[in-house]
Amino acid sequence: MAETAREVAAGTLDPACSGFYPESLLRATDVALEAFEGDVLALREQSDEAVFGAVERVVLALNVIDGDDRHGGVGFCTDEREQLCEYVDLTLNENGVDVAALAARQGIDRAELTDRWRDG
Repeated sequence: MAETAREVAAGTLDPACSGFYPESLLRATDVALEAFEGDVLALREQSDEAVFGAVERVVLALNVIDGDDRHGGVGFCTDEREQLCEYVDLTLNENGVDVAALAARQGIDRAELTDRWRDG
């Protein structure tokens, strides 16, 4: 980890894809995901609108975190973005949302659930 930090500081390694995550990025991501979990748990009705509202809020929050300069230029790479999307899908599923049916009703593929709001 120290070597990775030195490479990032020297400019020889792209900070966005270094695998080095500052504590500020990790904390902010945890806060956003915990808020999403709370939103999903609070869904009294699982209308498409309510579910997509929760998805939109978490994706927009993660976009802000990703672009926040306070994390030293480090953000989410494509792999991490995909893992976060899988987390959204899994969280919805574990809380009784039929994500495949939700996506079908919207005329999108399940993997496109977050695409409307994703940056990058």
